[in-house]
Amino acid sequence: MRKSRSISVYQNLWLLNLLLFCLIIGLPKDSMGIIYIDINAPSIKRIKVAIPRFVPMDRDEKKPKLGTTLSKIIEDDLKLSGYFDVIEKSAFLIQKPTIKELNLKAWSDIGAELLILGRYRTIGKSLQIEVRMFDVYWGKQVFGKRALGEQRHYRYIVHKIDNEIIRILTGISGIFSTKIAFVSNVTGHKEIYVSDYDGHNMRQITFYNNLSLFPRFSPDGKKLLFNSYKHTGPVLYIKHLSTGETKVISARPGLNTGAEWSPDGKKIALTLSLKGNPDIYLITPKGKIIKRVTHYWGIDTDPSFSPDGKRIAFVSNRSGSPQIYIHDLSSGKEERLTFEGRYNSAPCWSTLNRIAYACMIDNHFDICTISPNGTNMKRLTQNSSNDESPCWSPDGRYIIFSSNRTGHYQLYIMTANGTNQTRITSLKGDQISPSWAP
Repeated sequence: MRKSRSISVYQNLWLLNLLLFCLIIGLPKDSMGIIYIDINAPSIKRIKVAIPRFVPMDRDEKKPKLGTTLSKIIEDDLKLSGYFDVIEKSAFLIQKPTIKELNLKAWSDIGAELLILGRYRTIGKSLQIEVRMFDVYWGKQVFGKRALGEQRHYRYIVHKIDNEIIRILTGISGIFSTKIAFVSNVTGHKEIYVSDYDGHNMRQITFYNNLSLFPRFSPDGKKLLFNSYKHTGPVLYIKHLSTGETKVISARPGLNTGAEWSPDGKKIALTLSLKGNPDIYLITPKGKIIKRVTHYWGIDTDPSFSPDGKRIAFVSNRSGSPQIYIHDLSSGKEERLTFEGRYNSAPCWSTLNRIAYACMIDNHFDICTISPNGTNMKRLTQNSSNDESPCWSPDGRYIIFSSNRTGHYQLYIMTANGTNQTRITSLKGDQISPSWAP
């Protein structure tokens, strides 16, 4: 059993300018070390969890309906994780449970294995949230948090608490407070947007009324690469998200597309057509060319770095159709990775050393994954629609992708093995080319 780890004050929250205090409340010493879910198991049995509506701490609470919203965020986060079955509130035998009169048998009778209770208080512009989680079978509290932040950031506060719940149950923190970037034509033009991982709190990043594509977060999550046709051809830009400052990185004649950061943030791989042929190049974050990577005829594009930054996966049609290859940056050696499917594109290399890509099988695109040595290929989606542009979560446990299974392209998240496919956007038009921030 692992030793208890202390919980420190959370500071310097990116983009939110929010001070969030988290501290342990009434937590047994040994409960912090309990691992309920083995994320490395071939299959995972979902835990049945009950999450009653959060209740106000004060009788004169000015926002009595906020409790429903807060508990719904936890429900959605835990559902999307793929580790839980959330019990419907209509099945509850007790609708307003309290800590003082806790009756765990009533929750055991409806099949609950975990019970999450929450309280909240609004104070001016601030919001205080208290969450406790109980193991129904063992009859003890296994988690407790009290958080204080600005009311307008209530979703972020709950997401941070949910990250800790996942950490307690799996040993690895959740991804609920992360950000995503994507392309949407909801305004009639393809522009770049950034939102919470679940599609909420969306804000527009580009306003060019033209064509902006291929957003990619920097390894520190503070900057965004993207292409835009706002003046001429595809120009590569870098945007500092905290200040809004935008600079041109590469405006060379021809292509300047498909840029991707190296894991250390010191290099950028992209496709340039300086010699007339589209090849992969490495440049600095200021745009200076470091070296040309590929030298073969045909189109080489869509670079993605390995976790150690020593190799690049990319797409090339040198064999006659688009396939995925791997280039070793030290030796220059290149090997073809994909052989199944006549069209494979958009590789994305995870932190857990697995490559996701769009694979054309049965005349439409699905999401597949494969080991870097070409073994253990898995087809994760099997729809009559097109599933494209996969991108891994920072922890390598989830994949976000774009699909037109409802008619227009929307964003979906699924687990690394293809289960629990969940739609996270419901916007007009198409939502494509997602990128997941660290």
